[in-house]
Amino acid sequence: MPRTLEQGFGDFHSKLKLVKTESEAVKSHRSSIETCLKNNFGMNRFFRTGSIGNGTNVNGFSDTDYFAGIHRENLRDNSATTLRQVKEVLENRFSTTAGIRVDSPAVVIPFGTSASETTEIIPADYLRTTSGVNIYDIPDGKGGWMQASPKAHKDYVTDINAKLSYKVKPLIRFVKAWKFYNNVPVSSFYLEMRVAKFASSETSIAYSIDLRSIFKHLVDIDLAAMNNPAGIPGSTQACRSAAAKVEAMSKLNTALRRANNARDCESSGNIKDAFYWWNLLFDHNFTSYYY
Repeated sequence: MPRTLEQGFGDFHSKLKLVKTESEAVKSHRSSIETCLKNNFGMNRFFRTGSIGNGTNVNGFSDTDYFAGIHRENLRDNSATTLRQVKEVLENRFSTTAGIRVDSPAVVIPFGTSASETTEIIPADYLRTTSGVNIYDIPDGKGGWMQASPKAHKDYVTDINAKLSYKVKPLIRFVKAWKFYNNVPVSSFYLEMRVAKFASSETSIAYSIDLRSIFKHLVDIDLAAMNNPAGIPGSTQACRSAAAKVEAMSKLNTALRRANNARDCESSGNIKDAFYWWNLLFDHNFTSYYY
């Protein structure tokens, strides 16, 4: 029996949500990381953030992020030095875990075999509380520090999601899924904030319509850096390098062509072929037209 596109996107979203509960091994790792960082850096805050904490993760791809609050006197002026020091103490603590590395603003610990077990530790210096949210300094990838507020970002997305019948977080998941399935070298955080900002001016969300519109918007703005819509000082870059941006734009234009084809098929009543084009856009991971 054929599915409607609405059913197809609903089933696809169910597949993208993380359904695996936190394992005892992950809990044990978290406790060990906390103890290690408290002993070595006097860490005073440790909390989960990122897409899993925000409900915008993609099953099989999104890792687990933590902010590690450390007093300024235990940090270095050069954030790259701080990251290297955090990496060294974690390597010493988890000596049997291969591949611990710096990927600013975090130190990445590849526990287990699934992405959700990979843990990223972001050293953070608490600066102040503004309008009920905490602001931190975190590494900026260039040796300096930049301001960030996980709660401000989460609240911004959550508020827009609630105003639009809870369809914005699934929309973010769909765009991130395109990124992961097609190995697009663009920041997940950038995509999340771009989609949320785009949705903030909408009155309703229809996935097949708005996905196409988002891809067009990203092409039109040439993946330009964006000011933080949650009101935190600083801007967010889409890609780490000029070469990465060229690749990302190429894949983005391909996505837009496929989304256009899917919408054309939908408009003409050819739902089966619309499924075909969405499936191609998501690298053959979209749900089947038939039950």
